[in-house]
Amino acid sequence: MGRRGRRPVLFRARPGYKGVMRFSIAAGLLFALGASSAAGAPMTGLERQRVVAHLEMTGSWLADEVSGLSSAQLHFRPAPGVWSILEVLDHLVVTGPIYWRDLRKALEAPPRARKRSGTDEGVLWYGIDRTHRQKALPAEDPKGQVRDLAAGLDAFGKLHAKMLEYARTTGDDLRGHVVDREECDAYQWLLLISTHTQRHILQIREIRKNGKFPRR
Repeated sequence: MGRRGRRPVLFRARPGYKGVMRFSIAAGLLFALGASSAAGAPMTGLERQRVVAHLEMTGSWLADEVSGLSSAQLHFRPAPGVWSILEVLDHLVVTGPIYWRDLRKALEAPPRARKRSGTDEGVLWYGIDRTHRQKALPAEDPKGQVRDLAAGLDAFGKLHAKMLEYARTTGDDLRGHVVDREECDAYQWLLLISTHTQRHILQIREIRKNGKFPRR
């Protein structure tokens, strides 16, 4: 995300996208997600469609963005202390289980209301706007566990597929539970897991646009 990644921070702004199809999907989600269900209500069919569509988009987009990159391209570092593409992927592999546990922990806790200061729309802007950068939490820095592209995509894809299947099938009351880390409801957190991936896909695109990025 930034020079050393970033912790998820909700509710920022400004779009920047790859391809008409992806922009259309995101724009449709953005304008459709402004209104949220009341706290305590299970996920509606429309909410399910929206979060499923976003997870489907980021899952396929990440693979598309990095497919065919050489070792030199994957390890290219734009500047000292800035993550390489392989480190970005490593970060996603590290954070996925953490964010999934945060979601499960919130759902295991008793339902509770919160003062809703953020919106679903804000979560979507977080995935698009990279003008504000922060460091990742130390526990979420790349750990060097992803040593090649195929292994990294496989690790990311397995958990992403699990979360996508959960979004498609769950009857859990996502609006009635709060994820303490961001004081957002569990639905917004599930959506944020996908927009967090989106931010890093955009980061990968920024690396690839660097004038010193290897041609092969």
